[in-house]
Amino acid sequence: MKRRSFIHSSLAALAAPSFSAEQTTKALKAEDLFKISLAQWSNHRALRGGKMVNMEWPEYTKKTYDIHALEYVNQFFKDKAEDSAYLSELKTRVSDLGMTNVLIMVDGEGHLGAGTDAKRQQTVDNHKKWVEAAKFLSCHSIRVNSHGEGDTDEQKAINCVKGLGALATFAKDHQINVIVENHGGLSSNGAWMAKVLKEVGLDNCGSLPDFGNFHGYDRYKGLEELMPFAKGVSAKSHEFDAEGNEVRTDYRKALKIVLAHQYHGYVGVEYEGGQLSEDDGIKATKKLLEKCREELLASK
Repeated sequence: MKRRSFIHSSLAALAAPSFSAEQTTKALKAEDLFKISLAQWSNHRALRGGKMVNMEWPEYTKKTYDIHALEYVNQFFKDKAEDSAYLSELKTRVSDLGMTNVLIMVDGEGHLGAGTDAKRQQTVDNHKKWVEAAKFLSCHSIRVNSHGEGDTDEQKAINCVKGLGALATFAKDHQINVIVENHGGLSSNGAWMAKVLKEVGLDNCGSLPDFGNFHGYDRYKGLEELMPFAKGVSAKSHEFDAEGNEVRTDYRKALKIVLAHQYHGYVGVEYEGGQLSEDDGIKATKKLLEKCREELLASK
């Protein structure tokens, strides 16, 4: 798998102050900066409430939001990881819709930073079926939880390095990335998580920086620290002001950090608020991402 999608010549034009805005916009399209995907968690209330099932979600996403790239959450098809007939049907539906499977977010399979060799190995083994499912569905990554165990932060880091390294080694043979989200605990400490990923030292082990999951840690500092390892980005949203801006995260500032690290892959809409309905919250997040992307494209 390629670490990132680089647009060498166009981005050189974007970065160079000697190029005019007109020349830059001719060289680049908005989607060259980043593409937009949908994190399935945005629809968790509808899925949990039985308003739709995982198999229906791709078509609903395309028709309702005009989003064509999908980030699954494993709990919505928890018992289907090894069901070849189910996965084949899902893959066919996505292909027929002209959509793209991006990644699977894996929860409930244990912590890769578990405190004993036996628990870590069990966790690695639990994740293998999702690596294989992601490969079959043509995803590029699975998102995992590290949550290191141990008496000290250093021991927690050592255990995470061991678990992530073992799973990423397995996933490498399947051309799948293993990516860690800032998802609570020490994983939300950008410096600590970046150190863990650097220690793992495998090209297919990276990060999924989430705008909103730093839990008291400076989110922009955390983004700066995690973006060098990023293979995905999650645009978390909760509430919007009258101008359509997210009230907790300055999307323009966050996206400038994302692009400064030469990341041009998918940015996933992940609406988690209660102010708007799921449909309206997803649409508002997508609209804000598109607005920011157009502004960034027009700027020097």
